[in-house]
This record gives sequence, C-alpha cells and structure tokens, in this order.
Amino acid sequence: MTIAAVSAEDSKQRIADTTHELLLEADGTPDPRRQELLDEVVLLNAPLARSIASRYRSKGVDSDDLEQVAYLGLVKAANGYRPDASTTFLSYAVPTIRGELKRYFRDCAWTVRPPRRVQEMQGSIAAAEPELIQRLGREPSDSETAEALGTDAAEIAEAASVRGCFSTLSLDAPGPTDGGTSLLDLVADAEDGYDLVENVHTLTPAVANLGDRDKWILELRFCNGLTQEEIGTELGVSQMQVSRLLRGILEKLRSELAAQPAPAGG
Repeated sequence: MTIAAVSAEDSKQRIADTTHELLLEADGTPDPRRQELLDEVVLLNAPLARSIASRYRSKGVDSDDLEQVAYLGLVKAANGYRPDASTTFLSYAVPTIRGELKRYFRDCAWTVRPPRRVQEMQGSIAAAEPELIQRLGREPSDSETAEALGTDAAEIAEAASVRGCFSTLSLDAPGPTDGGTSLLDLVADAEDGYDLVENVHTLTPAVANLGDRDKWILELRFCNGLTQEEIGTELGVSQMQVSRLLRGILEKLRSELAAQPAPAGG
C-alpha cells in the first residue's frame, strides 16, 4: 500500500472516529446543542455526500441539484442514526443518501414518464434498499427486494428497466443510416427568433423590478454559466445560500409574469 493510500485511510478513520464521538454526544444532549453537534457531523461528512452525488451526474440532472439532494440525505442520516446500532454511521448514511437521490429522480427528474405504478414501485424500492443493504451487507438482488416488499421479482426488474428514462438520447448520436449523419441532421429546423424576441420582451419588465444583486446573480448563473458554488465565491456566501437566493429570484419572476396581462388573442 502506498503512502498516499495509507494517508487516505487514516483520514477516513479519523473522520469516522470523530463522527462517532459527535453522534454519541448528541444522543444524550438536548437541543440546541444536539443540533449543533449533528450539523458538525453533516459538515464533516459532506465530501461523502458529494462523492455519491457525482455518481449520478450522467443522468441529465444539474450537479448542484444532485448535491443539494445528497446533503438532504446526509442530514436525514445524521438525525436518524442511533449510536447503539450494530452498523457504523457510514453504512447507514450511504444507502440513506442513495435512497434520497433515487426518490428525487422518481419524483422530479423523469424525461419520459413511465406508468404511475412503476414510479411507485421505484419509490418503494428506494425506501426499502437502505435497510436491506444494512442487513445483507451488499446490494440486494431483485428477488430479495421483491420478498421484502411482498411483490414479484418481475415487477422489481421492470422498475429497474426504466432508470434510463431520466435522460434522453443525445442529438449528436449517430443516425439510423450510414454516412456520418447524426440525429440532429434528421430534425427539421425551427425558426426560434420570434420566440426569442417574445421571451425577451416578456421578461424585460419583470427583470427590471429586481434589485441589483438579484440581477447580478441571474447574469452570473444564466449568462456567464457559473455554478452555484462559483457564484457563492463571488458573493462571499455558501452554495446553499445561493440556491435559496436563486429560488427566491425565480419565484419573484414567476409571480411578475403571472401578474402580466395575457397578450391579445392569446
């Protein structure tokens, strides 16, 4: 084992030991100190949440959103874990974070929406998996998940088969015929200039009512393409605060647009 590998293992062990100590103290401590200790657990294990979120980045969802969901799963794990359990916090937190991400995809991230029963089955699977993983010490098979849920393994397999519905095929993918054409080459051109003019005309008065900081945040996010973390660095605030600010700005714009009179003949 290399020196770097040994150092990484030592660091993981230190985090695990500190996490356990914080959870032990929090278990017998009333709020608000208890919540402060759990917040320390979340901050200490934030890299774990980011690492798990990164494994879902190929599914067509913004990485900032994935990390927010993973942090939520980590918070739930910190609040739900009991130090006297037979499993470590890591063994409990990983499936909890994964379950939260899977629920997010089930509820919010469908590109092609499958039947409701399949979506509900995915939700049941995501809820059952953390306990199964803790009990088995590995990912459960379809038959083991089916037995736990009291259903058929075929339904579990069907729910797993639609996981690709979270993202669509790229238009840069090869077309059905030879000759180097892509799917984009087969799609008819659309004249979107009129829509662009109309959208700008509609948004201009709504954006004009925003404060300078809100306008700057919109410019950084949607014109300059900065991530929420990069915007936070510019503003001197956390990425979570940027997420809340953006959400509030977009809600203001939606309210402004909803209040505008409908165009004649619309």
